[in-house]
Amino acid sequence: MAGVVAEPRRAVLRTLRDPTSGEALDRALVLRFCAPASYTGEEAAELHVHGGRAVIAAVADALLRAAPGVRPAEAGEFTRRAFLNGKLDLTAAEGVADLVAAETAAQRRQALAQVDGRLAHCVAGWVERLTHALALAEAAIDFADDGVGEQAEAEALGDAAAVAAEMGAALVGAGRAERVRDGVRVAIIGAPNAGKSSLLNRLAGRDAAIVSARAGTTRDVIEVRMDLGGQAVTLADTAGLRQTEDDIEAEGVRRALAWAGEAELRLAVFDGLSLGPDAGTVAALSQGGRRWIGVATRCDLGRRLGTVLGEEVTSVSSVTGAGLDAVLAALTDAVGALAGETSGAVLTRARHRAAVEEAVAAISRAGDAGLPELRAEALRGALRAIGRLTGRVDVEDLLDVVFRSFCIGK
Repeated sequence: MAGVVAEPRRAVLRTLRDPTSGEALDRALVLRFCAPASYTGEEAAELHVHGGRAVIAAVADALLRAAPGVRPAEAGEFTRRAFLNGKLDLTAAEGVADLVAAETAAQRRQALAQVDGRLAHCVAGWVERLTHALALAEAAIDFADDGVGEQAEAEALGDAAAVAAEMGAALVGAGRAERVRDGVRVAIIGAPNAGKSSLLNRLAGRDAAIVSARAGTTRDVIEVRMDLGGQAVTLADTAGLRQTEDDIEAEGVRRALAWAGEAELRLAVFDGLSLGPDAGTVAALSQGGRRWIGVATRCDLGRRLGTVLGEEVTSVSSVTGAGLDAVLAALTDAVGALAGETSGAVLTRARHRAAVEEAVAAISRAGDAGLPELRAEALRGALRAIGRLTGRVDVEDLLDVVFRSFCIGK
């Protein structure tokens, strides 16, 4: 590399050269970071090169030959090092991954809030209060003869119960946050040849599914990723619901019912030319209690289905596009209701939810335990569980509270 690298955190333009031949590889911006003022907390350098494959390959090869021990980074290694060096907690590291993978505005906002410490801040408050509660519970055991016991234990259980209530509120919003991160699953269900594939193609704006006048051509689930109102949606065309002797079609129907059973929302498609809704689709809607939106196809041919199971259905035409805006609006509203904005702690992953549920259960055990030692152990379990969220559980924190509060060794 020609020239001398400038002082840390200042971008300079330099020529990158092969360390063996001296051949110029690229003109690049070079930045140097000194520990701990870097993303990983370690000494680091960034080379901002042109994005052509040949340039990247040549620079990477030169770096590998520049010094012994140099190797490509493993997946997520920079963020892992940042965590190990105390630059990020686990929730922020997960937020970085979510930010990189964000497809929609809602995913970007949620991921950025997590990177900025929205969940970590809530967890830190819970940890601080549970640590104080545990210190009080331990004091109730160690200093029972000094008149501390009953009052300290009552305060400990009261504080822990207040934390459990906040955790419960966070769990209520966990499903919404997970839907923002993973996307809302919408299953298109209906009888064979009801117009499901044509509707999918019109909603997706491309020919994602094969359309045929022959019934039963869709045998597998066809998934399309969409952005509706800033929310990620997986829209799935499924096999027509009917009894069949064809083994392959029967497997398609089984998969359709399974996918619809797991979907948060169903788009029920009825043939607008039929005299009434088909029994298979009505039976599927009657199971599971999931929200659904009804659509009657082929309204350009002059007939409208009206209502199904007491609910109004929207008449559409995949040929003329009539009614499609109304269906998109209904889908957008329904998706927004399922994955709208959340307040407070945002539990975006199953791991988060499991840790908080374990902590709440442990606090509940503390309230029901008959012995002070068991109550303290239950609170300790709650603290361990909630500490796994950020990956930081420090016994010294407990000792600090104990020594600060109860004059041990005075």
